[in-house]
Amino acid sequence: MIATPSDGELRIGVFVCDCGLNIAGSVDCAAVAEYARTLPDVVCVVRNKYTCADPGQNEIKNAIAQHRLNRVVVASCTPRQHEPTFRKCVHDAGLNPYLMEMANLREHCSWVHTGDRAGATRKAMDLVASAVARARFLQPQEEMTVPVTRRALVIGGGVAGIEAALELADAGHPVVLVEKQPSIGGIMAQLDKTFPTMDCSI
Repeated sequence: MIATPSDGELRIGVFVCDCGLNIAGSVDCAAVAEYARTLPDVVCVVRNKYTCADPGQNEIKNAIAQHRLNRVVVASCTPRQHEPTFRKCVHDAGLNPYLMEMANLREHCSWVHTGDRAGATRKAMDLVASAVARARFLQPQEEMTVPVTRRALVIGGGVAGIEAALELADAGHPVVLVEKQPSIGGIMAQLDKTFPTMDCSI
């Protein structure tokens, strides 16, 4: 793994993705990339058509090695979709995967400001600047594996608690159901009729 320099020097790489026309159709990605070059601690800026594709990931890996990057900012689409992709990418390049930050230019800029290219571009610049600022404070993290007892505790023996306990039991998990009252059923057990059949609730 690439270690963070002991002198605290930050070397941030910014990777701006066009996402075809998903981002570049509404955002001036070239202007965003040029702006990123002016940000403190940024030593490398790469613009790519599809950063999540193999060629784009290879550019990230090459830049980490060539520029000795110790932080990576990917300005592309939603982290929900591709954060695992880019974390694996930087990990494969020898960098701790938690030293990567993302700026969501697709959902937060291009898709919501399709009629305002200048405004979308300014917002994209702000998001990239924010991501670079966050990246400065990232610390390496190590994932832990802990043993888990595969048994469930359901608190409350009302209708919801009973149903949850039954579903968990049907899925093969031992279940402990705890109810503070002497009997289960909750409010439902106190009703003598239920709509629409008007039958007894018990």
